[in-house]
Amino acid sequence: MKIHEYQAKELLAQAGAKIPRGIVVSSVAEAQQAFDQLGGGPVVIKAQVHAGGRGKGRFKSPPVPGEDKGGVSGVKFVTNRADVARVAEIMLRYPLVTAQTGEAGQKVSKLLVVEASAKIVREVYIGMVLDRDIGAPVLMACAEGGVEIEEVAAHSPEKILKTVVEPEFGLQPFQARRIAYDLGFTGPQASQAEAIITALARVYLEKDCSLAEINPLAVMDPGDVLAVDAKMTFDDNALFRHPDIAALRDEAEEDPAELRAGRAGLSYISLTGNIGCLVNGAGLAMATMDIIKYHGGEPANFLDVGGGANKEQVTEAFRILLGDPRVKAVLVNIFGGIMQCDIIAGAILAAFKEVGFHVPLVVRLEGTNVELGRKMLAESGQNITTANGLTEAAKKVVAAAK
Repeated sequence: MKIHEYQAKELLAQAGAKIPRGIVVSSVAEAQQAFDQLGGGPVVIKAQVHAGGRGKGRFKSPPVPGEDKGGVSGVKFVTNRADVARVAEIMLRYPLVTAQTGEAGQKVSKLLVVEASAKIVREVYIGMVLDRDIGAPVLMACAEGGVEIEEVAAHSPEKILKTVVEPEFGLQPFQARRIAYDLGFTGPQASQAEAIITALARVYLEKDCSLAEINPLAVMDPGDVLAVDAKMTFDDNALFRHPDIAALRDEAEEDPAELRAGRAGLSYISLTGNIGCLVNGAGLAMATMDIIKYHGGEPANFLDVGGGANKEQVTEAFRILLGDPRVKAVLVNIFGGIMQCDIIAGAILAAFKEVGFHVPLVVRLEGTNVELGRKMLAESGQNITTANGLTEAAKKVVAAAK
């Protein structure tokens, strides 16, 4: 689960990090009021969306006099009240397009107006993730932070410092201090940086984050060290332990089909292809997508119905798949272990009648009671294509989609 920048910064502040003054708004009038409350400018207006690259992104608005040819960006420095109204109007009216949103862009419903009276003189990066190779959280730091951190990671990975954090003990003071000094902080600034680094690690561990980062951790002109921007995602499987974090969820930022699948107990991720996939088991689902690609097709989704899916879940899965206008064919690939093939065949037939298929359906069954399952499909009288192996199924569904 992702949260907005302003929410991540609030969690950091509660853990002891120092953040810039900011006010969340959802209208032009509120943006102007925030401008006044923050001392009359200058301010930075930041679109609140679950996508990176906002500073390089642009709103899909008509040409704006006085703006760059590309239009208003998702992070905009503003010095007067009139410009606050103009920029806020564009941000709340038009979708924001970044490298992570796709061409359609993302609708913005909230803005963060941040005090910008102090100038940033230096930026560094800190972040924390799970290193699956060693099975432990790792705190990463880089003296070259800001919007180009991805370039640093791609071309100069040796510049990124890594510190392993023991989950049962947390980040130790000597580790935070060493990271601060390795990043070039000294004196009072080192102590401020240490406090922010410690806060980041505490939130990551205590709130079951899958990612927590501050970019940039900035040194301001007077010398203060602040967490200027933050990003966090959380392990969905741990949200039952954190109702306060679950309450931060903004469903307007999420794919409606993925939300619908989650409510039905299905694991679903939208992709960009035209072949819908319904599979039981995450590994088998990934193998199914791979073999579709291998034979020249493009999967439209990842969908794992799990080992014990029932008729209602299978029916809902088909509704989700067929609700995607890009889907031109559907492949059902089931290995009957816990889930017996005759049971899944019955669920497929029931869903087929209830949902009503308007695209070709290819079904591959294997495992417990497979012969009975295949017989049920063959004798159903429905327009269902069966396949005896995964390769055959992939070839058939790719051909059907074309």
